Amino acid sequence: MCVTYPRQRGLKNSDVTVFEDKQKAIHSCIWENFVHRAIGTKFCVVAHPNNKWAVCKESFALDMEFIQEIISNDYTSLSYDEISHIRMDKNPLLAWEEIAGMFSIADVNILRFILHSKIPLEKLIRYELAARGHDKNINWVGFEKAKEIWLSEN
Repeated sequence: MCVTYPRQRGLKNSDVTVFEDKQKAIHSCIWENFVHRAIGTKFCVVAHPNNKWAVCKESFALDMEFIQEIISNDYTSLSYDEISHIRMDKNPLLAWEEIAGMFSIADVNILRFILHSKIPLEKLIRYELAARGHDKNINWVGFEKAKEIWLSEN
């Protein structure tokens, strides 16, 4: 399996990554689209022989006349069942393993406090990203510009 992650090799131009599970292919595709957004490369999920699913570049799928699955750009409608499916995966995608790990190691009272107090996690994340001085494509822009990018209320 090949998943793009800052510490890992990503999909290359001709690569097709095959998954047994359609949902896992979709999660991989969303991640690949996120990672490659700055260069405009888009990925898609297509049916693969033997009831499997493949993630490939959209341009490859169009050239080969594959029928593409409709993929959401985000997880706003992620259900508890889907979260359970992701968390029960014996070989999770690295991004999901990292996300789950952040919550798994947090003290239970901290997690309860976050929910109870309605702490805005998105704002905390945006503040942390601004403090790192990079833009949305991980280019160094300096702290002031990063504040403009990440801390705007849009």
